[in-house]
Amino acid sequence: RMCMPEIDPAFQMRAVEQLLELDKDWVPHSVGSSLYIRPTMIATEPHLGVRPSDDYLYFIITGPVAAYYAEGFNPVKIYVTEEYVRTVRGGVGEAKTMANYASSLFAAEIAKKKGFTQVLWLDAVERRYVEEVGTSNIFFRIGEELITPPLAGSILPGITRDCVLQLAGHWGIKVTERPISIDEVIETVQSGEMKEVFASGTAAVISPVGEISYRDRMYRISEGRVGVWAQELYDEILGIQYGEREDIFGWIRHLNL
Repeated sequence: RMCMPEIDPAFQMRAVEQLLELDKDWVPHSVGSSLYIRPTMIATEPHLGVRPSDDYLYFIITGPVAAYYAEGFNPVKIYVTEEYVRTVRGGVGEAKTMANYASSLFAAEIAKKKGFTQVLWLDAVERRYVEEVGTSNIFFRIGEELITPPLAGSILPGITRDCVLQLAGHWGIKVTERPISIDEVIETVQSGEMKEVFASGTAAVISPVGEISYRDRMYRISEGRVGVWAQELYDEILGIQYGEREDIFGWIRHLNL
């Protein structure tokens, strides 16, 4: 989507392994902390103009990190904006590019000043359908069904999103990828059908949502507590990452560092 060369996956894996051999002393050992790995590519051609570059630099950044949110695994408060959008279909919303972050910053600052952790983004056309929260994918548990917006060109196809879908399906949970409107979200919160809301992402893994602000009104979810499914998914994914639970999907790659 960005007109940049594709990196061979096998080459990228070798590069990551070699870098981790060099940076192994930076790997945290406390639970909840990790060494964040960020493969990056930038244009380097000395040319002024609006066109794809002929030259690029590929590099990998690592850094030890603690919990992504200050709240840790405690439920966060999110703010629904109808004025600003993060992306549009046909744009770069499904690409892991800096433009995605840039377009989110102003609304995120507004939310932060109001006392919220992140923004719940709605679609750019009708300002009606939920898409993402911050830079993470969003999930809703309505009754005994787990619902998440479909990948339709404006949502990042998160790897942790895939993990949640695979695990939930393996556990026998009914999983549905479909559009869900903010009206349905609010209605099911008010009726009690909405059992829990959580986000998924590489850094935070699973982030429970305790309150949603929409049109200057607060809506409390599951009395502000961590939901059962969110807790189970968080424990399972972290357990697999730390080698404490069986990796039935073959997600883990073991390195002898």
